[in-house]
Amino acid sequence: MKLVALLVASTFLVRSMTHELPQSSQAPKAGIEKTVFGKLPDGREADLFTMTNAAGMVVKITNYGGYIVSITTPDKAGKQEDVTLGVPTFADYAKGTPSLGPIIGRYGNRIANGRFTLDGQEYTLAQNNNGNHIHGGPTGFDKRIWTAKAIDGKEPAVQLSYLSKDGEEGYPGNLSVTVTYTLQKDNALRIDYKATTDKATVFNPTNHAYFNLSGLKQDVMNHELMVAADKVLATDPKQIPTGELLSVAGTPFDFRKPTTIGTRINDTTNTQIRYGKGYDHCWVFTDQSKKLKLGATVYEPTSGRLMEVFTTEPAVQVYTANNLNGNLKNKEGIPLSRRFGVCLETQHFPDSPNHANFPSTVLRPNETFQSTTIYKFSVK
Repeated sequence: MKLVALLVASTFLVRSMTHELPQSSQAPKAGIEKTVFGKLPDGREADLFTMTNAAGMVVKITNYGGYIVSITTPDKAGKQEDVTLGVPTFADYAKGTPSLGPIIGRYGNRIANGRFTLDGQEYTLAQNNNGNHIHGGPTGFDKRIWTAKAIDGKEPAVQLSYLSKDGEEGYPGNLSVTVTYTLQKDNALRIDYKATTDKATVFNPTNHAYFNLSGLKQDVMNHELMVAADKVLATDPKQIPTGELLSVAGTPFDFRKPTTIGTRINDTTNTQIRYGKGYDHCWVFTDQSKKLKLGATVYEPTSGRLMEVFTTEPAVQVYTANNLNGNLKNKEGIPLSRRFGVCLETQHFPDSPNHANFPSTVLRPNETFQSTTIYKFSVK
């Protein structure tokens, strides 16, 4: 009887100990979950895809505009926090945002006067930014419902597809686009872009996520930025490239070594800083190859979070949220104020269709556009 009692007591103790193990000791289950995010006024539903990897990183993507709704990663103490700017509900996204994480297209950044000529024909686009065209127009990729396919597994992914019809927002050609978000096991979010067209067109997609590695506790002025670029595009007062590539040496744009973003951002003796109200410029990578390379890093010393940006693109637009004004709030009620995030929009050069000396953004029939960008998170 004593032996039986001892076995029963041992079993109870083991069960109690198992029940009391902290949740953090349980390995998260990698996978993807699909839920309804909301409805547009016309009744069409948008979905939300929640991807989790075995390390516990969580990324939420919606097929409305391909928005990155949130990225949750640990700080150096292991605390999981969101590191991107967003708004509370689907209705808030549907109202329109200052590009808080969507797919941008057909053309990321600006095209002068909303016009370009291709194969002898002039095309006219919407002038939705100081007389110029920006981010694909008023109804760009960020306002479309994409067809979504969830890919479950150890590295969950969501594949978004969209057919941009000939003439949409003034662009030529039926453009078939696929964007795949993959949450990798090494805490990296990989974005693969692929596109084909039946008529010559221009194409320059990107993602416009705003990052704040503090866990949204303060602005990004203490973040340390490195950009592997020795040149930056000069712009006119309306932020259209002049065609000149400026050396970053000796200027507020020199981030070849990690430098705190806030150190020189208000140097209004620099004409380019005045034009951008801070940083809103296209850095030209020293490595202009199409291979996947390290283009930039961002480090936040208090949290210890490090983000590395790898890309096949020739440039990155660094934007320090100079125009956010606090009118919008995120789901925690935090105002999204000026310089509360930093965008690293990997891309080809703005206004390339109007500059023969810039890398071409022309896509022709029987060609396939392919591009990859990876945002990898760690701590140090």
